[in-house]
Amino acid sequence: MTKKNIITAGILIAGAILTVKLFLLQVVDRQYKITAENNAYKYITIYPARGIIYDRNGKILVDNKNYYDIMITPMEVSAFDTTDFCRIFSLDIKDVRRRLASYRKHKRIIGFRTLQFLKHVPVETYNVFAEQSYRFPGFGAVMRSTREYPFNAGANLFGYISEADSAFLANHPSYRMGDYMGATGLENAYEKYLKGEKGYNIYVRDVHNRIKSRLENGEYDKSAIPGRNLSISIDGDLQQYGEELMKNKVGSIVAIEPSTGEILAIISSPGIDINELADISKYYNKIINDPYKPMFNRAIMSEYPPGSVFKAVNGLIGLQDSVITPASEFSCHGGFHYGNRKLGCHIHKSPLDFRNAIKMSCNTYFCNVMVAIMNNKKYKNIDERFDHWRKMVMSFGFGKRLGSDLPSELGGNVPSSSYYDKLYGKNRWNVYNIISLSIGQGELGITPLHMANLAAIIANRGYYYVPHIIRNSPDSTDRRKFEIRHYTAIGSSHFKPLIDGMYMAVNSPPGTGGTAGLARVDSLNICGKTGTAQNPHGKDNSVFICFAPEDNPKIAVAVYIENAGFGGTWAAPVASLIIEKYLKGKTGRPYIEKYVMDADLKQNVHVKEK
Repeated sequence: MTKKNIITAGILIAGAILTVKLFLLQVVDRQYKITAENNAYKYITIYPARGIIYDRNGKILVDNKNYYDIMITPMEVSAFDTTDFCRIFSLDIKDVRRRLASYRKHKRIIGFRTLQFLKHVPVETYNVFAEQSYRFPGFGAVMRSTREYPFNAGANLFGYISEADSAFLANHPSYRMGDYMGATGLENAYEKYLKGEKGYNIYVRDVHNRIKSRLENGEYDKSAIPGRNLSISIDGDLQQYGEELMKNKVGSIVAIEPSTGEILAIISSPGIDINELADISKYYNKIINDPYKPMFNRAIMSEYPPGSVFKAVNGLIGLQDSVITPASEFSCHGGFHYGNRKLGCHIHKSPLDFRNAIKMSCNTYFCNVMVAIMNNKKYKNIDERFDHWRKMVMSFGFGKRLGSDLPSELGGNVPSSSYYDKLYGKNRWNVYNIISLSIGQGELGITPLHMANLAAIIANRGYYYVPHIIRNSPDSTDRRKFEIRHYTAIGSSHFKPLIDGMYMAVNSPPGTGGTAGLARVDSLNICGKTGTAQNPHGKDNSVFICFAPEDNPKIAVAVYIENAGFGGTWAAPVASLIIEKYLKGKTGRPYIEKYVMDADLKQNVHVKEK
């Protein structure tokens, strides 16, 4: 083939390709033409309903309620009765006229765009408008949905939705001005599943830009796709009951199913009122200016000293390291004496073995356990012994995020030997400098979620599943993650004496020294450990962890109430009511229920008014 023929063939091939492409674009691909001639069409967006959230029993926790946004296409507005228009929507006529004048002034910039004129118009008001809409040219409506909540509970967990701001829009090109997105909680964490996919109807304009008909009888319309529903592990009735128990109290409740790691209830108090959640913009300033910080989820974000519930961990480490046995006894004479100092303890019989030390929550006993751990000759110095202790503690999940699917979960704090080296100097500190760790004080910071997980670990005799909320997780990776057992560094045989002591703390006859008698429920065999965490800002914090029944446990609970005093006085009865409600479906101790619900412990918490 000659050079001339090759060039000619190349031109013909290129021309053929170009012809085919033009044919596809202009004739076959009608969708391209629609996009290119956008000014000839009017797109009406169809917004999808967000996915519904169900509880573990199939009850609806978060539903949708329809409302309307009133839209305006300024270029299509002609003279109308503004007085009647304002009457329908209860508007200020001066404000409406001012807005219309602004549209006329900027009509070239606005063009034929349709803008939002009113938000969140209830169905009843829209129906009045719809009957007379022909009288208001240029105005229309778009149906939207907002959230509604059949249970009066769970606001901090669910979170709220809000209109996407400019920062969000810049990073999410599929969203447009006026779209809504999950801002906090589960609404935010599962936004891509809950939001659904927008649709649209396309209408044809005539030469005068009037709407004439649907394009190709709706052939190119796109239906909205509803968001995916979520089934979560929360028990709606238990969640609501827990929030009732925590009224006028500052703190949290976390309940977990030990055999799965599923979270049954998670309460942060005071929290957001569920009735304010659907219209958060109206109440936002009130909420963020509340000195008790209702948007702050204490259950997963507060890093508290755990107090005496941590004695269970230190006791288990002592048993695992063989520096004590269940029969080991220590005497207590009102506290633990070291040098010229004393760490106090309440009056009880002495000496005590391990089980009775758990039952009576003896400070002296667990100070001696800590000394034994830090004097273990297996390790050559205090740094090695402490690092070993820290590794054992962290095998319970402390000092790090557990990896739950709860947004904003914090990891807490377990101090390191390097921290004390920096604080006191290398080789210049010993067990007596850190003795407060033995009773859950000092530099420890543990969230209520961690404490509930500790209760689940004890219930399981040494392992846990990552606590989680979602049951039908759309992400298979998450599902697998939540099915893995995480074992502590403690052998399962060492849990028996601890559980015996926890059973005795709750179920011993009155007057025999059990610290959690108010948590006793006949036939439920609750096992629990009280805690009274020191607080430099007022009364001590009241803490309790427990599980039930003793064998084949169904529920593990942690309760933390700020500035409430002894763990056995307040946190223990609250936890026992949660267990009773869950296992029996009702409570049979009205005197305990009244005692808890009538208590105003919030007044003990000192906050700074803004």
